[in-house]
Amino acid sequence: MKMKGKSITELHEGQTADFTKTITNAEILAFATLSGDYNPLHIDPSAAAEGVFGGIIAHGMLVAGLISTAIGTGLPGPGTIYLKQSLRFTKPVRSGDTIRARVEVISLDPVKNRATLSTIYSNQRREVVLEGEALVIPPKAVQ
Repeated sequence: MKMKGKSITELHEGQTADFTKTITNAEILAFATLSGDYNPLHIDPSAAAEGVFGGIIAHGMLVAGLISTAIGTGLPGPGTIYLKQSLRFTKPVRSGDTIRARVEVISLDPVKNRATLSTIYSNQRREVVLEGEALVIPPKAVQ
């Protein structure tokens, strides 16, 4: 069975979807390997302890990537094309933090078939760790 996301006519302002994941040391190391970002703040406990955050933190783009799941499997869902994303990092994310990536439809352009979504990432303490805005093309309506 093929899954199909919501078309522009099925979306409305205020609609939300989210994805929650706990970040692990293994994922931080895997992201370092995949991206080639071996900044000591992400992989070296001794060096990271001397840094501004006092310990290892997850890569910002590892955390930011969680919104792709909320968009691609949640809202608008499968078939959505990502066009643009703004990001503002507000707090560090550490191994063991549970992050909720939430999207909310904030505006729709049916003529251009575009949806603008707010993207908010919060930790288990409900602190915002990352926020931004995404522009996407929802899947076409089935005729």
